[in-house]
Amino acid sequence: MKKNRLLAITLASALTLGLLAGCGSGNQTGGSGGGTPAGSGVELNVVTSYGGDDGNRKQYEAAVASYEAATGNTILDASASSNEEWKAKVLTDFQTGTEPDVLFFFTNADAEPFIQAGKVVDVATIRAAYPDYAGNMRDSMMAVASDGKTYAVPSSGFWENMFVNTKVLSDCGVAVPGPDYTWDQFLADCETIKAKGYAPIACSLFEIPHYWFEFCVMNNGTLENQLDLPASADDAAGQKWAAALNDIKDLYERGFFPVNTLTATDAETVQLFGDGEAAFLIDGSWKVNYFVDNYPDSLSDYAISYVPAKGERKASEAIGGISMGYFITKKAWDDPTKQAAAVDFVKHMTSDEVMSTFVTTEVTALKNGASPAGLNALQQAAADANANITGVIGAVQDTVSSECKTDLFANVQNVVTGKMSAADAINSAIALN
Repeated sequence: MKKNRLLAITLASALTLGLLAGCGSGNQTGGSGGGTPAGSGVELNVVTSYGGDDGNRKQYEAAVASYEAATGNTILDASASSNEEWKAKVLTDFQTGTEPDVLFFFTNADAEPFIQAGKVVDVATIRAAYPDYAGNMRDSMMAVASDGKTYAVPSSGFWENMFVNTKVLSDCGVAVPGPDYTWDQFLADCETIKAKGYAPIACSLFEIPHYWFEFCVMNNGTLENQLDLPASADDAAGQKWAAALNDIKDLYERGFFPVNTLTATDAETVQLFGDGEAAFLIDGSWKVNYFVDNYPDSLSDYAISYVPAKGERKASEAIGGISMGYFITKKAWDDPTKQAAAVDFVKHMTSDEVMSTFVTTEVTALKNGASPAGLNALQQAAADANANITGVIGAVQDTVSSECKTDLFANVQNVVTGKMSAADAINSAIALN
């Protein structure tokens, strides 16, 4: 746990100092910097989470196009939306020998199966042949695997916080929450919003319950013990998790989620929020670009606020970190026709220039920081909210196995409907970790 907490402290400092800070000429791409010379006409199989509905899809496509134009190589893109099904497919591809050449994936426990199987190449090995690989990154902010090695070059980081539909709140006579927003105030606001005919909370408990779980865990503990894992539902961490699930159950029983929360997809509930039919949405920094792309004429109707707090937690404490990065697979590394091309592709995608097209308010590991262009109304709202963040910690779900996580979140529906106790759900999940 110490390693995660040290990373969290580093990221907290970055957020506190300002997520938009940083400038510089950046790292130029082109040339392999050592090793086998990069050829032209190479086809690379690439898998990322920048699927069609991802807010950064356009930036990803532009970056790929510029790489292809500069090198003459071709990217065979098999990207899809980041969800548990996508994660499972990625892991299955490694098991069946159909893994890609380059993978943009989570750098936490989700990556351990293919790391432990020796299917990806560590950064130190790559740097032995290409000394400038990831040379523009702070090594201290690069994820370390269970074997003590670093495998992924980090992309932009993330924050998770509460989006609010200001138009809905205004119609309900509810103020936009500030950094001192309490749980009791939130419950009262939700009652008011519900009475006006809106859904207070846009959330699919069927598909994406984990944002609410993370913050409810923190609401029943502290920033410092957020990453503590239970051995069972009976210990301190287990009791905290159970209280979190019961808080979600309480919100469900009060009718604060959409009426179809147990069957709706995340895309449907996000659209409910975007269309002005729901007031609150907990999501991540990546969702900013989604609204920019899909609701360009309504950006003034949205703002970034703070998840209501209770207990020792402050509403100004959030979830955040750098949880994804680019891996080069052993398959590509051992292929003399692909090795240098794969290295150049990762260097290109993580260069200062390309990263600055992805970054608006996110934290990065870039030594020079990112230099995003002028911010729109929603991006500025995010920057303003982040300026008041007093602490940040990684997501506890990122520290458990995919089997544990899948089981836990699948049982959220059973807990809120009373078919299973919170304690039983926790014991079931932890048994798979």
